[in-house]
Amino acid sequence: MTVSLQPLTPELHGPALQRVYELTPSYWALYGLPALPQDQARRDLEAAEKEVNRYALGILLAKEPGNPAAGAQLVGLVDFRLNWPSEKLAYLGMLLVAEPFQRQGIGTEAWRLLEPWLAETARMERVRLGVEQFNPGALRFFQSLDFQLTGKTLRIRSGNKFVRLLLMEKALPREPSTSPSPAPEETD
Repeated sequence: MTVSLQPLTPELHGPALQRVYELTPSYWALYGLPALPQDQARRDLEAAEKEVNRYALGILLAKEPGNPAAGAQLVGLVDFRLNWPSEKLAYLGMLLVAEPFQRQGIGTEAWRLLEPWLAETARMERVRLGVEQFNPGALRFFQSLDFQLTGKTLRIRSGNKFVRLLLMEKALPREPSTSPSPAPEETD
C-alpha cells in the first residue's frame, strides 16, 4: 500500500473530497445529520484556506503501487492547525478515511507521514484532538497511535445538537526520525 499526503484546494479538490464525504455516512450520522450537507467539502476547504496555520491534506492511495503513472485516488482527509490553541501544540481537527478504505492501515500510514513533519519541521511538541464520545472506533484508533485521554471534554454545537468531544493528546518525539516526511506545502 502506498499512501501520500497532498495539500487540497477548493477549486481543484472540492468535488473529490465531497465524494470521500459521501462514502462516509456514519461520520455525518454522529452529528445527527440525515445526509451530507450539499457542497460541504468546498466549504471546509475554503475555511481551511482562510485560517493561518491550518492545513487540509488529502490522503491519497496509489492506484498501482510502484507505478506513479497510474495515479492515485483521494480516500481521506487530514485537517489540522499549528500553534492552536497554544504555542507548540497542533490540533488535529480531522483524520477521516472513506468507509470502503477503513481498517486497511491507511489512516495509520497517513499519521506516520504527518507525525515527523509536525515534530521536526513545524516544531510542535504535542498534538491534541477531540473524539466524539459515541465513536469508540475512533477512540481505539487514536489510542493505537499512542494518544492518551486527558480527562477533559469539549462540548461543541453541530446544527441544533451538542456533541461532546473527549480530548486526547500525544507528545511528539524530540529526536529526528529516520522515516521520510513529506511536508505540507505552504501557500501564499
